Amino acid sequence: MAKHPVPKKKTSKSSRDARRSHHALSAPTLVECPECKAKKPPHVVCPECGSYAGRQVVEA
Repeated sequence: MAKHPVPKKKTSKSSRDARRSHHALSAPTLVECPECKAKKPPHVVCPECGSYAGRQVVEA
């Protein structure tokens, strides 16, 4: 029978948690729409007024 690799020692809580230090979620980036001042993601048509890059793109 083939032997499977098994950890020799239990991974400590500090080692386990240190490995997961980059797993936290970050808040989404929001910028102010220059037309209506509503918060929106960058490089996206404003859902409130429908403008993008200083011009009306979508009917809101």
